Amino acid sequence: MAKRTRRNHSANFKAKVALAALAGEKTLSELAEQYEVHPNQIATWKRQLAERKAMISRSHDLPISQQAKLLGISRGSVYYQPRPISEDDLVLMHRIDQLHLEHPFMGARMLRDQLVREDRAVGRTHVSTLMKRMGIEAVYRKPKTSKKNPGHAVYPYLLRGMNIHRANQVWALDTTYIPMAKGFVYLTAVVDWASRKVLAAKIAITLEACHAVAVLNEAFARNGTPEIINTDQGSQFTAFEFVEAVKSRGCRLSMDGRGAWRDNIFVERLWRTVKYEQVYLHAYDSVSEARRSIMRYFDWYNRSRPHSGLNRRTPDEVYCATMPALDLAA
Repeated sequence: MAKRTRRNHSANFKAKVALAALAGEKTLSELAEQYEVHPNQIATWKRQLAERKAMISRSHDLPISQQAKLLGISRGSVYYQPRPISEDDLVLMHRIDQLHLEHPFMGARMLRDQLVREDRAVGRTHVSTLMKRMGIEAVYRKPKTSKKNPGHAVYPYLLRGMNIHRANQVWALDTTYIPMAKGFVYLTAVVDWASRKVLAAKIAITLEACHAVAVLNEAFARNGTPEIINTDQGSQFTAFEFVEAVKSRGCRLSMDGRGAWRDNIFVERLWRTVKYEQVYLHAYDSVSEARRSIMRYFDWYNRSRPHSGLNRRTPDEVYCATMPALDLAA
């Protein structure tokens, strides 16, 4: 077998890819496919660029161009500032989020048509760009026309036909977009499938695997280990570090069919509930305010909110009642 030639990338190429990652218009998987590099390499370049930019001193006698050259980054990357999201786009993103909750089958074209009918001048391409930034897509089964990134493995869906009836049998993880007064954040939660209990949650400003790993480890520390962990095919869940976090605990990893909302329906219902009962009633001014509000809501949701699907019991009540005896003894 012929030995694969190692590719040497220039500083300008690395900066170009890192800046694309910082812009947040595409996921690491999409950028990896576009530039034909591994997602982990992009994450490394992104981190290195941020670290090296922090070393640049504008008051130093050495010109910035020389400092950039010595640090191995392009001069253009030193002056780069992420383009802020406009007020108009934030309003559009909020409305897209509402429409997506009501009609999850809508893709960019249908969402564009709905927005135009509401006298919002926007094109399909721009709607698609905003959807990618928000981390959402139309949820329906699509033909396998897209090429999977070779750096990220996708696992089969294990829950079809399974009788899920007890706590810590199956956990589900998902991430959703949360609007704020000026900007937005991402909410990732771990949910026990049988009881609907929110085991752990995290607010973050980026869609990266480290946040999914952090919230999963928090759930492990508080609640033990499930048999199966189910996610969608988002890049934060197919990333090597997340997969290893799951496997290192002896859990099996299950992934929804791409765009198949019914495969993770209980988490989709949770997002709808938390947004209509909490998020949309507030205009969060800061990330810390959003975090406090949503975490307080989840505490009430677990302890005090009865569910018709749980015979009017709360998630906490069902979680404790269906916990295997061995786990309770531990």
